[in-house]
Amino acid sequence: MAKKKEGTTAGTKQKKAAGKATAAKERTAKKGAKAGQEAKAEETEKPAAKRGRKKAGEMTAPEAGAPPTTAQAGKETAAPARRGRKKKTETEQPPAKPAAKRGRPSKKATAQPAAGAQPVAEDIEVFLIMEQDLDDLDRQMAETATEGQPEVMDRPSQAVYPASRLTDFDIYLFKEGKHFSLYEKLGSHPMELGRMRGTYFAVWAPNADQVSVMGDFNSWDRESHQLYLRQDGSGIWEGFIPDVQTGMLYKYHIKSRYHLYHVEKSDPFAFCCETPPQTASVVHELNYEWQDQQWAEYRRSVAGQPQPYSVYEMHVGSWRRKHEDNNRPLTYRELAEELPPYLKEMGFTHVELMPVMLHPFKGSWGYQVTGYFAADSTYGSPHDLMHLIDVLHQHGVGVILDWVPSHFPSDEHGLAYFDGTHLFEHADPRKGFHPDWNSYIFNYGRNEVRSFLISNALFWLDKYHVDGLRVDAVASMLYLDYSRREGEWIPNEYGGRENLEAISFLKDFNSAVHERFPDALTIAEESTAWPAVTGAVAQGGLGFNMKWMMGWMHDTLHYFSKDPIYRMHHQGEITFSLIYAFSERFMLPLSHDEVVHGKGALLRKMPGDEWRQFANLRALYAYMFAHPGAKLLFMGSEFGQPTEWNHDRSLDWHLLQYSFHSGLQQTLCDLNHLYRQEPALYAHNFAPAGFEWVDHQDAHNSVISFLRKGNQPGEELLVVCNFTPAVHEHYRLGVPHPGQWVQLFNTDDARYGGSGVHNTEPIEAIAEPLHGRNYSIILKLPPLAVTYFKLRVG
Repeated sequence: MAKKKEGTTAGTKQKKAAGKATAAKERTAKKGAKAGQEAKAEETEKPAAKRGRKKAGEMTAPEAGAPPTTAQAGKETAAPARRGRKKKTETEQPPAKPAAKRGRPSKKATAQPAAGAQPVAEDIEVFLIMEQDLDDLDRQMAETATEGQPEVMDRPSQAVYPASRLTDFDIYLFKEGKHFSLYEKLGSHPMELGRMRGTYFAVWAPNADQVSVMGDFNSWDRESHQLYLRQDGSGIWEGFIPDVQTGMLYKYHIKSRYHLYHVEKSDPFAFCCETPPQTASVVHELNYEWQDQQWAEYRRSVAGQPQPYSVYEMHVGSWRRKHEDNNRPLTYRELAEELPPYLKEMGFTHVELMPVMLHPFKGSWGYQVTGYFAADSTYGSPHDLMHLIDVLHQHGVGVILDWVPSHFPSDEHGLAYFDGTHLFEHADPRKGFHPDWNSYIFNYGRNEVRSFLISNALFWLDKYHVDGLRVDAVASMLYLDYSRREGEWIPNEYGGRENLEAISFLKDFNSAVHERFPDALTIAEESTAWPAVTGAVAQGGLGFNMKWMMGWMHDTLHYFSKDPIYRMHHQGEITFSLIYAFSERFMLPLSHDEVVHGKGALLRKMPGDEWRQFANLRALYAYMFAHPGAKLLFMGSEFGQPTEWNHDRSLDWHLLQYSFHSGLQQTLCDLNHLYRQEPALYAHNFAPAGFEWVDHQDAHNSVISFLRKGNQPGEELLVVCNFTPAVHEHYRLGVPHPGQWVQLFNTDDARYGGSGVHNTEPIEAIAEPLHGRNYSIILKLPPLAVTYFKLRVG
């Protein structure tokens, strides 16, 4: 019964729609005839039509041919409808229904469906009427065509047609802060309307009085292509413009209803933009054909399982440069030829790209974003960036993007003061302005802003196939008093300094990512002791997969900067991290932040002469890879870049001709491959079951030793760190098992630039208890070196 009733209803709807189309045709014909007669009678009186906004004196009477409104029927002198937002006094009166115009339309003009109607009904009705009108035009033109003329001539066109990609449910989700695929709805989208090809535009500007699309297709006319405001309180302006094609430039010209403010804005949802300093958006389609299916299957198969994470952080514009071509950076396509094979050979599991979203100032390194959905066009097109990611995946390298939901710049064409109000940011500078970066802070309490940001996060995971997002400056989001003095911040509703809106937003963000992309990573750059950053949202945590271990980084670099003769007094700095190493799921970062702003390169932080500097750095890396947690290293550090990072110049790749630099690079390469081969180094990266101290109290010799453990008894590794240049010939340590222990790795190997002090023969464990264990071995400890040992099985 249900199926039969449904079919009857559908047939009735089709008949009604056809009836509406026929009625519309007849009404159009009658109105056209009447309008023609009136136009002929008044031909000498009516002035020629003008493009753009009419002057005030020209808006005193209804346009010829416009259907009379109720008000006009009762009073011929009634004022006609005008574009733009009605005044408050006008909205309090019973609304008149004038003819549809560009600008703020009446409900009739946008074919607003009644409450409870199907979301797409208005679109279907508009399209049906339009199809019928276009068929009539085709038939009339064909009948009047003469020999030698085309059968179908160009149809008359209007500037903007009412059309929508949004349903009532879309609007509901948008207002609730739960629409996470807005990039499919807002922005510019090439499409067909009836038989016309063009582009649909939609933008959120609730406090605008008029929104127009201006671009190279209309000679940047600010008035000719005005969008329609939806009459559902969403604040979204939309419309279809014929003949606007992929590759065309455009902006939105927004007239605010406040202070006579008007401005030209880039599209917040644009997929492509001009190369800075130009600021126009570009109509673009993301129809790339991916070839990374094998990688996607692998990612799904290992999701949730212990795996190594060795991340290479890099800046696209300064990794390599073409010196012979005016020192320009490599394009995405050129990077696709060089970067993936290099990372695969070096053994890195992932690459983390500093922000590749469009940013106007290169000195911001990408952390001042104006185009959240647009790839930085300095290095190529969106498809070129997709190609780079695709090739990285084909080489077995995952891709993590830096993502910046914490703040945005004040550039006029960007998000700031978007519609003449503080739309995306807080109006009060105590909440909406960041003193450290002179930028605006997102209003996380506004649902539409939450939809915008979470849609953006999912956009990069969806359309660009990235494997994870590293969220920048999380600490600045969590605290209302971050980098502010007393009186410069507003407490929350409970009187505290916690930003409750940002906390809620981060939880929603992580929940949305892990629900739709359960095998994707989210990583927090969070520098405080905020609890449960990587805890489950259901248990009160923020929901991140990993958190940068900033405390480890600061303590470790401070320790290694000391001359070895003083390190005995700082033993606690190198061991303290293990007290809290398993309180979160940590990633150990040696990032770009440690090699800028006068901090010096990692190599130059090390004390002593050149030999000791390189020996210290090799020891630091080996200690880092043996320490629990995932790993991250900034580009250039793998071969000992001797100067601070400069975003305007290439890394000093020519230094690899020198043995110390090439030896350090080989050290990193071997560590990466060993890390991936030995389960003990990653099986319990985030759990105490994978770590056990042997001796952390030998401060006099600046020696520490510990075990890393896998899931099987024979997988243990003994790690011994000697942080002085002294060689210890007969150094005794307790071990858990009898048998032969063999040297697996040694940073003092001559291949790496070391002195070549080794434990070349297997070392037999003897039954002499030490360090709480029943057996012990006697080792030779090389200078300023870290050695790994493993029990020989069989």
